[in-house]
Amino acid sequence: MSDLSVETVIEWFAHHGRDLPWRHEDTSAWAVLVSEVMLQQTPVSRVLPRWTEWMRQWPTPADLADAPTSEVLRCWDRLGYPRRALRLQECARTIVREHGGTVPRGLDALRALPGIGEYTAAAVTAFAHHDRAVVVDTNIRRVLARSVEGVALPARSYSAAERALATRSLPAERERSVAWNQAVMELGALVCTARSPRCAQCPLAENGCAWVADGSPAAPVDTRRRQTFEGTDRQMRGQIMAALRRDGEAPTKDLLALDPEDRPRVERCMTSLVADGLAARTEEGLRLP
Repeated sequence: MSDLSVETVIEWFAHHGRDLPWRHEDTSAWAVLVSEVMLQQTPVSRVLPRWTEWMRQWPTPADLADAPTSEVLRCWDRLGYPRRALRLQECARTIVREHGGTVPRGLDALRALPGIGEYTAAAVTAFAHHDRAVVVDTNIRRVLARSVEGVALPARSYSAAERALATRSLPAERERSVAWNQAVMELGALVCTARSPRCAQCPLAENGCAWVADGSPAAPVDTRRRQTFEGTDRQMRGQIMAALRRDGEAPTKDLLALDPEDRPRVERCMTSLVADGLAARTEEGLRLP
């Protein structure tokens, strides 16, 4: 990635980046961390109201650490993958216990927190602590795949070669690296999208996109079958959790009625929710923990 391309993307972001609350200068590192966990595989439109309510209730790690787990799961609502809510609370408790209630600095310290992986640690380092870090999400992977490698889409699995490319593309200067991470991620989210890229609006289209220069060749057809959501255990787990969030508890007979044609499926999902710490057994059925 040339210096000109980097500056072009940063300049584009200055005019077109969304005004999201976790990007404001007075936003705490904890608030940024929460936003990054919520945004995993979840669109901004769904995260915004949940993040706002979450930060109203638990503006610091100490607040979340002391919160009833049942209320944490209720506030998570329908964001999906509710184990993320449990990991956030576990993360908050670790921050309070081991770091005096302050989100630690540094990739190693962040990755030592429960539920914090390579991406989230880098994102908090860049966006909360304003330090240099290689941030790579699906949007950044796609922009780099097209603009540098000239392919329509990156491989399904994040590779060492992609990590090396992202590292080479990151500006050496701390401030520019932070600006680049935020700008290229936004470019992928708003313009260089997976299905309908808006190349006419892209600042790299005429200045640094190998894919456009090569005529925007289509990606190879993916012939692998994808499992539909309807009828999956994940769907059933979501239905059970919705009932528990609504009423706090639910008798087994009501839960079995969610799929009377496949009682073993319901029972399997009930057992897995208990094993994951998302529900607890009662004499009559399940309740929030």
